[in-house]
Amino acid sequence: MTAMNFGLAGKSVLVAGGTSGIGAGIAAAFAQQDARVLVTGATEREVEAAAAGGKAVNARVLDVRDGDAVTQLIAGFDSLDVVVNCAGVIRRGAEHDPAAFEDVIDINLNGSMRVCAAARSLLRQSKGCIINTASMLSYFGGGLVPGYSASKGGVMQLTKSLAIAYAEDGIRVNAVAPGWIATPLTQALQDDEGRSRQILDRTPLRRWGTPADVAAPVLFLASDAARFITGVILPVDGGYLVA
Repeated sequence: MTAMNFGLAGKSVLVAGGTSGIGAGIAAAFAQQDARVLVTGATEREVEAAAAGGKAVNARVLDVRDGDAVTQLIAGFDSLDVVVNCAGVIRRGAEHDPAAFEDVIDINLNGSMRVCAAARSLLRQSKGCIINTASMLSYFGGGLVPGYSASKGGVMQLTKSLAIAYAEDGIRVNAVAPGWIATPLTQALQDDEGRSRQILDRTPLRRWGTPADVAAPVLFLASDAARFITGVILPVDGGYLVA
């Protein structure tokens, strides 16, 4: 799917949280389109692993909880056309501890806002766009992950709100809402035969998604083909939401 030409060659793209999982798949897809891609990871180890992977992207360390660091990173761009927010964590079970809950919110939701706010000026100049990462848990509750669920519900509303606020700048703001995607974040569920079967039985397309399945819709939303689309939360879930 990413072999299609989305007209993104030469575009400057930032993928926050693009060193692994869905973010890495999105970054690789932009690189295949000959875009100029910078990815960020939370640790030096993540950045080194991304660099060792041989992908046509640059990688930098960024803690999205650090507003000054976010501002400094964005200031290093001469121009910026696309921002993709993929930085996120999930801490199953532990999120009932208010401290863990607060940290998940700060990374997943507040971190997305920090990146959007810092990038607004450059995106105004390019008439660029933002694609956030929501989730099926933007729609459903998660008993083990109240922080993650709350953060992703917040990302959905943040996307809609910034789509309105940034429209005056010519900036489009959308989000994808991945379903059950095979990444290290979901490895425990993939390995649990019973839970995996429940997920597949609920998913009409009867398979786990892949990062590439999410990347192609992101490319579309970043392209001129989506020039009249803003404020959309696009499920990429094999039909899970409607089943």
